[in-house]
Amino acid sequence: MAAASSSSVYHSILSNHVTRVQIQTRRNASFIVRCMAEEKQPQQPSSTPMTTSSSTTPPPAAQAPIATPTFPPPQAAPKKMSTKFTDLLAFSGPAPERINGRLAMIGFVAAMGVELARGTDVAAQLTDGGLPWFIGTSVVLSLASLIPLSKGISVESKSDGVMTSKAELWNGRFAMLGLVALVFTEFVKGGALV
Repeated sequence: MAAASSSSVYHSILSNHVTRVQIQTRRNASFIVRCMAEEKQPQQPSSTPMTTSSSTTPPPAAQAPIATPTFPPPQAAPKKMSTKFTDLLAFSGPAPERINGRLAMIGFVAAMGVELARGTDVAAQLTDGGLPWFIGTSVVLSLASLIPLSKGISVESKSDGVMTSKAELWNGRFAMLGLVALVFTEFVKGGALV
């Protein structure tokens, strides 16, 4: 019984000129298999006795290529970071916003700490001996940020866990805004915020 049903399936496949069979795989990728049957053409008597059989049969029909999906999709290679000093400090380079953010985080915490301890505003802190500390901290932190970048070590490659490079970038942005807001508020108020 099974042989009869399989032969009827083969007969129905071969009787059609083109049969499509679609197969669904586990990963929901579809493959389409096309089967083409050749029509039987009557043999024509040849006029020359040395005729080959290939001259009487039609050329095989062009078959559509079967696409095979690749899992997982290929990923683009990571972009190589330039280590030139001018590229590092370019407007869209990796250093300026990160260095400014790091300086703003340290500056905001230091400004608020001194303000709570002494009760002086940021302008008074800078004129009372804070300017050399500001310049020294800026130079040291800028060099500490530029040296790994000049060796080709990106911040993202050392980022994991809670302390990610994106978190540092956002904290730096908030610190820059906070420091500007603190200075502006103290200017308008005419004294320390706290």
